[in-house]
Amino acid sequence: MTMRRGVAWVLAAAVIGLGMVGTATPASAHNVLIDSSPENGAEIDTAPDRIDLVFDQIVQPGFNTVTVTGPDQNRWEETSEATVDGETVSTTVHPLGPAGEYTVGFRVLSADGHTVRGSTTFTLTEAGDGDVPPQPADDEASADGSADEASTEEGMPVWPWIAGAAVLLAVGVTVGIRFGGGDTSKG
Repeated sequence: MTMRRGVAWVLAAAVIGLGMVGTATPASAHNVLIDSSPENGAEIDTAPDRIDLVFDQIVQPGFNTVTVTGPDQNRWEETSEATVDGETVSTTVHPLGPAGEYTVGFRVLSADGHTVRGSTTFTLTEAGDGDVPPQPADDEASADGSADEASTEEGMPVWPWIAGAAVLLAVGVTVGIRFGGGDTSKG
């Protein structure tokens, strides 16, 4: 009877361990853009002089960038290095020129240490009086992640779950042998 109890413990540990591995999901603590100024998809007739992006968590200081690309494919931000104030990331822009859709690309350092990339758009309905500003060098990375840099948005790897299941299985086998490995002639 004791041997059966040990085998039951081992099987229970194996089922629990496999259940843990099967339900493992990637970590989802990355910052999420919740608001922007101008709002995503907005149609405006007066060009903004500043872009604000608001996230759901504090953005870590570091290499945070914001780019503003116009319908003419020219960049309009004054500097791609963004200003961080808590959950808000901002950049100033040159006076805009042509009417059309502008894309605001961003790359921020999330509260969990991962890089978050994305973009919003707004449409300038009336042309501004701005002239095309000096453009960044071709080898400068864009904020929306088009650089050759590897993305760090993989989430939590699966190996800790597998290692945890292996440890749990080993404990179950040890307990099963320890308490169920007695005299097998009974029965």
